[in-house]
Order: sequence, then structure tokens, then C-alpha cells
Amino acid sequence: MSIIIGIDVGISTTKIVGINKDGKVISPIRIKATDPVTSLYGAFGKYLHDNKIKLTDVARVMLTGVGSAYIDNPIYGLPTTKAEEFIADGLGAKYQTNLDSMIVVSMGTGTSLVQCDKEGIRHIGGIGIGGGTLQGLARVMLKTDDIKQISLLAAEGDISNVNVLIGDISPHALPGLPKSATASLFGKTKSNASREDIALGITWMVIQAIGSSTILSSLGSGIKDYVLIGNLTLLPQCKEVYTSMEKLYNVRFHIPKHSEFCTAIGAALQAPELAIEK
Repeated sequence: MSIIIGIDVGISTTKIVGINKDGKVISPIRIKATDPVTSLYGAFGKYLHDNKIKLTDVARVMLTGVGSAYIDNPIYGLPTTKAEEFIADGLGAKYQTNLDSMIVVSMGTGTSLVQCDKEGIRHIGGIGIGGGTLQGLARVMLKTDDIKQISLLAAEGDISNVNVLIGDISPHALPGLPKSATASLFGKTKSNASREDIALGITWMVIQAIGSSTILSSLGSGIKDYVLIGNLTLLPQCKEVYTSMEKLYNVRFHIPKHSEFCTAIGAALQAPELAIEK
């Protein structure tokens, strides 16, 4: 058995996948630790153990992510190569969706945008809004930065208690804007708003800002498909927000299987042994 290991190394979280010679993704996992080196080696050891993979089965280790800058030596003496993160985003998204033309939206601490089309894969920008924004606002407003707790609180919130909707300012829908469309994020929030409403408000604000930025980034390109990757894609509120934006703007948001592991998958696909065309 010959396996390529792809590892997306964050500052405290590492995501790892294996891809076999047939191109099949093997059991991706995620490990948290206090620093990137501990996180990487912990993830690597657990991955091999859980999947009964021997070191001799690994043909190459491909590293990407901001934490990979802290890794200078081969992993356990194996051939180790650093992969370009934005190329990894694009390759992972293409592998998961089979789309040839798209904007890949990497929803991490902030958000990066990668355009994939017949001209190749290239980074086109990003915004400083993402999971870090959600956690920071929740830390101040809700006294927690636990994403799972924020999501559970948000599930009980009512967005009409937080945002000003078109229906609040007009008795009729406006051209191209239904009454349920957002007119002002947090424009209706009261000082005694419930924790649940606040949690939903900041979650919607982050998700909607990312979606709007993505749509604006594609203007003039003809691209209507947006592939969402990264940890924030796991928020259940994504489906509601992006489904409404699809209808409003006539676009398509895709959340592929293993969306939070797309970058690690794309890193593995850059291995010379797999010879993936970029």
C-alpha cells in the first residue's frame, strides 16, 4: 500500500488525510494542541494508528497551512514537501466537486478567495472576517468563544429580533429584494436582546458578509459556483443563509463532503507521485 499524507497545519489545529494510489480519501481527522508542532505530530501518530498504516506505507508527506512554517525537518524521515496553500484550496475543491470553474471560499480565522477556471488556480483576495471574528465577538458579547455553544445558542435565536429586514421598512418587496432580505445587520437589536438572538445575529453577520464578498469577487468573471471549505462550513446556519442568497442572486453555493479537510486533500494532491494537473 502506497499512501500520500496531506496535512493542513494550523497554529493549534491540524487536519490530516491520506490519499491512496486510486485517489481515494482515507479517514480524515482533526487534532487540537497548544502549538503547531505538537498538533502535527499528534495528528500524524493518531492517523497512522487509527488506520493501521505503517511508516513504510507512506510515500510522501505534503504540508500546508500557516503552521507548516514551523516544520523544517522531514516527518519521521519520510519524504516531506511543502504545498502552496491556495493551490491546495483549489485542488481540494475541484477534487470534491468536479467543477472546473468556481470561486473557492476558505472560511477559516479569516476568509480567502481562490478563483479556479481554464486559466488555472489563483488567489484573488479575501476579507478579515471569519471564524476568528465570530469567536471574538462572542467572547465580548456572550462571554464564550466555544463555536459549538455559539451554534447551539444561535439555533434558538430569532433573526427578526436582530436585523432590519426589507419588510420592516417597506410594506412591499422591492425590485429584486424580497421582504425577508436583510436591510441592516444588527439594525434592530435592543440593549436587552437575548443571548440566543445575539448568537444568531453575529453568526448571520459573519456568514452573510463572507457570502456577499464572494459574490462581489466574481463580478465580471461569469462564475456562479462558489465552493465553501473550512471549519465554518460546519455551522448549520450556513445552509439557511446561503440558500436564501442563492435565490436572491441566482448563484450556487456548494459545501462538499469533507469540506473542512479540503486544503489537506489539496496538499496531498500536489504530491509528484499523483501528478495532478494544476
